[in-house]
Amino acid sequence: MDTSRTVYLDHAATTPTDPRVVVAMAPYFTEEYGNPSSLYAAGRRAKRALDEARAGIARVLVCAPEELLFTASGTESDNMAVLGVARAYAGRGKHLVTTAIEHHAVLNPVEHLAKHEGFSATVLPVDEDGRVTPEQVVASLREDTVLVSVMYANNEIGTIQPIAAIARAIHQWKEAHGRKRADAPFLHTDACQATGFLDLDVQRLGVDLLTINGSKCYGPKGIGVLFKRRGVKLEPLVFGGGQEQRLRSGTENVAGAVGFAAALAIAAEEREAECTRLTELRDWFINEIQARVPKIVLNGHPTERLPNNINVSVLDIEGEAMLLYLDAHGIAAATGSACDSQTLDPSHVILAIGRPYEYAHASIRFTMGRQTTREDLAYVLDQLPPITERLRAISPVRLEMHAKKTIGSGASSETAKALLGQRPHWETKQ
Repeated sequence: MDTSRTVYLDHAATTPTDPRVVVAMAPYFTEEYGNPSSLYAAGRRAKRALDEARAGIARVLVCAPEELLFTASGTESDNMAVLGVARAYAGRGKHLVTTAIEHHAVLNPVEHLAKHEGFSATVLPVDEDGRVTPEQVVASLREDTVLVSVMYANNEIGTIQPIAAIARAIHQWKEAHGRKRADAPFLHTDACQATGFLDLDVQRLGVDLLTINGSKCYGPKGIGVLFKRRGVKLEPLVFGGGQEQRLRSGTENVAGAVGFAAALAIAAEEREAECTRLTELRDWFINEIQARVPKIVLNGHPTERLPNNINVSVLDIEGEAMLLYLDAHGIAAATGSACDSQTLDPSHVILAIGRPYEYAHASIRFTMGRQTTREDLAYVLDQLPPITERLRAISPVRLEMHAKKTIGSGASSETAKALLGQRPHWETKQ
């Protein structure tokens, strides 16, 4: 066993902070530590740095700086978009539309609104590759729909959604119903995983709200951004000092904002070359793993997927056991969203694309990054066959037995409901 080698293949969970980003951030920890709300010189310098960071991010997103709100994470930005829009427009309608494979940072606030604030929600199914169509979205719209939230690229299976086409379809629906661009329903997209890989030009995408965060693009953790198109209203989640246009109170994270802007600029500059490199590695790795390990199923769209994402179900094994064995060989991977790693519930994304329960529990996600090489992947490919063979020898039918036991127990948990193929109980069916 080679315990000296490490191969990090969990960049969808977080990325290392780029050294160039650290250099840009350094002065704002110990030298330029002023509060941007203060009127004296140190405060004004901090405010200037914050404004420059906002302007830098706006250049990448092709929007006005005042259309950007700094938050503490992608999760907060998603919550702000969903809860903020829903509450601000509750007098005009209380219907929300989203998809079955969204991150829980979107699904959970939608669920909260449906359970506790009188909203109804339509959760759109996806096809076997994890895609939703513009036609599906338009068919779900109602007179009282205020928000549609469809993620740009999925964090687990890497599938890319046709966001620009969905936006055009919603705009056409508005026109047909005598509504203006500034009228509901609005389109939000979680673009955290897309950052560094896909075009973030909000004009071309046509979205009204867009979420990104620093930790997914070699920037610092603890910083996020919500793009809010001019004219879209939000109810704030945090009250206090009135920062961020009175929509997100709290002393701003100047160092984080500076670092995020630097990371985003680097990612935009290197995007084309890095996407080409990673796509070649991704396709080679998928072909090799399917050739070397029997009973492998690729999850997600075969081509319309993020360049760095490989998600496979290794049948007849437990995903968590595979991760432990890989970790013992210095390989870091994942079974799904990092935010869900504390639960043993099956991936809602894998279930949503029509895979059986045992496929969901056997799924492994490898997500590559800037430092990933073919040699790294070759090392992983050397370890996978013997690990898989050993795990299958230990418990070849354990997954099926566990699934049947869980279903037969009559459990009322969300896990049992997922196993039984039920839709969320808070969803409004059309």
